[in-house]
Formats: sequence, structure tokens, C-alpha cells
Amino acid sequence: MYEGKTVAVVVPCYNEQTQIGTVLETMPDFVDRVLVVDDQSRDDTVATVQRYVQERDRAGRIELIEHRQNQGVGRAITTGYERARELEIDITAVMAGDGQMAPAELELLVEQVAHGAADYAKGNRLFYNNAWGTIPKHRFLGNAFLSMLTKVASGYWHSVDSQTGYTAISLEALRLLDLDGLYPRYGYPNDMLVHLNVWNMRVVDVPIEPVYNVGEQSKMKIWKVVPTISWLIFKGFLWRMGHKYIIHNFHPLVLFYATGALSSFGGSLLGLYLLVHRFTQGTPVATTSALFSAFLVMSGLQLLLFGMWFDMEDNRMLRVLYRRIAPERRGHSQGLAASASPDETLRLAAAGGERGPSSSSRPFGTDD
Repeated sequence: MYEGKTVAVVVPCYNEQTQIGTVLETMPDFVDRVLVVDDQSRDDTVATVQRYVQERDRAGRIELIEHRQNQGVGRAITTGYERARELEIDITAVMAGDGQMAPAELELLVEQVAHGAADYAKGNRLFYNNAWGTIPKHRFLGNAFLSMLTKVASGYWHSVDSQTGYTAISLEALRLLDLDGLYPRYGYPNDMLVHLNVWNMRVVDVPIEPVYNVGEQSKMKIWKVVPTISWLIFKGFLWRMGHKYIIHNFHPLVLFYATGALSSFGGSLLGLYLLVHRFTQGTPVATTSALFSAFLVMSGLQLLLFGMWFDMEDNRMLRVLYRRIAPERRGHSQGLAASASPDETLRLAAAGGERGPSSSSRPFGTDD
């Protein structure tokens, strides 16, 4: 337990036989349940977990859940969430099975939820010291691009590193979410933020260290993932507008977004038509037509900016800036293989918003 609250960690796995043993072995002692969800791995991940449970899980805190078919990392996480919800675990974290999430930093996420500062705490690797030099450049740029889109789609304008999977969530938030409605694959973190915003959940970014080259094998093709997730983010934005600002509680920002988009699109089409007509017909474009096209585009952009401003103001109370709540508890965990402490900021903009719409130290599995 942590500060009197039960803690579970969901560990989604797919072909992680070389990494999962180390992840389980370095799990902090304050974790009550470890929910390993295997997404139909093709290697010996399941056998490795079973062997670890038999040989080293004396406390009986590890539970293995197996998917009968591959459903994606997002679905693996929600399967773990469903089990944690059944067990009524107070705080449920997610730690990938590939070893890219430092166990020593789990407390940084859990404490934000345990003390009520936030309903959902997520890691932020992009603000860590030398993140640009640590994270592969194509991943950093792709993450930054998707984070920018996710700000608009989710309404969490303060949040960065939308693709991180290192998170902690409260039982209250899990009970409100439609877990079956979340995207089941790599776009899951983006979709999660969209759904959290509809329920007015407070979200905090926690600086964490980016971990690479620890034996992980990336299963993500960046050139394929970015367009897919970008489309998912756009659909998520429309879904949030409909549910939060039309169905649950009407807000005029929807009108600003809608008229702004129509005006900008219409003005751009008119400008393109005039340009094509000028070069194909060889006749000059009427000044009034060109001015009307420019007027539509500029007016549309202004309306979109007003819509964003209204959205920022409406979600301002869901913004939580990170600070350490209990620095004296650092090092509270026992038996960790390593410790890492990200830079800490010292300000917390906490706020409410009503809930509702609107053994051996040798890594396990290695040879002597």
C-alpha cells in the first residue's frame, strides 16, 4: 500500500521474454497487485512470467491474464484496468513489459493520485534533462507533433508527451470511463486523454527519465503510426466536442470551431479556384473575389483561435502543474535495482472541477 491506498500495476506484454523478468523483479514493494496482461505473445513471455511466479513471487501479488488473440496494447491495458476495478484497487498504474519505465519513478506518479492532486498522472519524457539527446530524433519529433494535436483534441493544453504509457489513475476515474470504448492499439494514450476530459478529470504531467537501449525491441513503425494516430486524434476531437459541449453541456465554443472551420475551408477552396482559373484561362481575377477569399480565410482562423481560447478557459481548472508532494518519502521503495530522479518543479496549480460530464539481485531469466 501507499499512504493507506492499495496500488496495482498493469504490465501489458507482447513478446517480452527477455525483459519481463527484470520488470517484475524491480517492482516497488508498495505495489499490492501486479497484473501482467499478455497480448498473445509468440515467444516465451507467458512461460517466463509463470516461472517467475513459481520461483520468486512469495507474496502472491502477481496475476497473469492472457488474451486469446492479439488485441493491441491499448486493449491489454484496459483488460488490466477492468481487473483492477473488480478488485477495487485505489490507484492503478501502467508499466510496460519492455523495461523502458524506471521502477524508481513509479512513486512520483502514484503520489499525485494518492494525495488527491490529480485523477490521472502521466509521465513526461520530453521535459527531462537532455531528452533531445536521449530520445531518438524521429521519435522525439513524432511525439512532439502528436502531442500538439492531442492538446487541441483532448483539451489538456498543458499536457505534453501524449504517447507515454507510464501512468497512474484513480479508482473514481476508472469507474467513470467506458473502457471498452477506448482505442485498443497504439493511439490508446491519446484517446484516453480525450475520454478523461469529457469527465472533467484533472491530469498532471510528471517529468520522468526517457529509457532506451535496455534490450527493448520497438514494435512501432513511426511512418505508419503517425498518420493513423493523427486521424484518430481528429475523430477524438469531434467526439469530445459532441459529448462535452453539445450533449452534456452546451458551450458556444462549438459554434466558433464549426464556423471557423467552414469559413477557412471555404475561403481556401475559393482561393484555389481563383488561382487555377487565373493560370488556365489567362484572365485576371476580380479584386473583390480575391478579397472575399482572403476575408473568409482570415475570419475563419480568428474564429478557430477564439474557439481554442474558450476551450482553454473551460478546461483551466483541470490543469495541474507538478510538484513533489512528499519528498521525504523518496526512496520509500525497497529493493529497486536503480533509482532515478527527474528535475522537480515546485508549483502546483490544483483545482477542482466537478466530476461528471461537462530475492537475488541478478535479473530473473538471465544466465549466470
